[in-house]
Amino acid sequence: MKPDRKTCTLEWGEVSYLEWKPLSAPRGQDVLLLHGGGVDSAHLSWAPLGRDLARKGYRVIAPDAPGYGGSDAAPWPVTQRRLDEFVGEFVAALELDRYVLGGLSMGGGMALGHTLEHPEQVRALMLFASYGLSDYQFDSPISSALQTVTWATVRSGLLDAVQRGYAKRRSWMERSLHGAIRDPERITDALVDEVMQEAEKGTAFTAFTQWQRDQILWNRMATNHLDRLSEIDLPVLIVQGGRDSAVPVSSARAAAARLSDAQLLLIDDAGHWIQRDQPEEVGRTVIEFVQGN
Repeated sequence: MKPDRKTCTLEWGEVSYLEWKPLSAPRGQDVLLLHGGGVDSAHLSWAPLGRDLARKGYRVIAPDAPGYGGSDAAPWPVTQRRLDEFVGEFVAALELDRYVLGGLSMGGGMALGHTLEHPEQVRALMLFASYGLSDYQFDSPISSALQTVTWATVRSGLLDAVQRGYAKRRSWMERSLHGAIRDPERITDALVDEVMQEAEKGTAFTAFTQWQRDQILWNRMATNHLDRLSEIDLPVLIVQGGRDSAVPVSSARAAAARLSDAQLLLIDDAGHWIQRDQPEEVGRTVIEFVQGN
């Protein structure tokens, strides 16, 4: 099934979002999903899971973040705090309340930030390879040194240039997808086509580079909510790939240990784009979690 493409107007511009309407008897419950950074969009990250949840009777809403997909580029610098605020603005515009909130990577950080600021609005939280749970990007004895090197590539513009280079070479982009999706059968021509189309727009790279400059410091990541997780008194599903090269597996385990009501799904051979890598197992777990909350 195809979702409806809709727009809403915020003070700074137009936000494009997808809505999957319930196919079975509506359960009267909304699921809000936030995609990640880099070359991503609501449709790229959530099309299969949005469809599956709608078949179970849930209304699913997934916005394109500022500068991504069909949404306008933001007139303000894209920082983590401003993206957290964007979630609140979008929720208010659609008059959503008591929703299940999920986010991937950067979107996970947005979901965490929004939940910490507005816990009364969120029914349950789902974190997929989530940002915002660690001081470092890498699980390594030399995490500090790798952090500094990454910071230098961001500040010099080298990382942005490399990312934009991938948008011009299909073979490079396909190779990079093998790092995010460990199952090669999931990397179809249709998926590569859609990723290339998103990359060619270029606005996502600008937004993501601004976010990286905000969040990647020379000695640590700027946002780590680990010490605030005790404030979250609602059910949380944490979904993590054991071969994720972008988010430390240890951060998912640490988060699960600190939350009062957490369920951890760790898929050993999955990569960072975990819902695309292992859609059946992730889908089953998500549906069970949403049905139970």
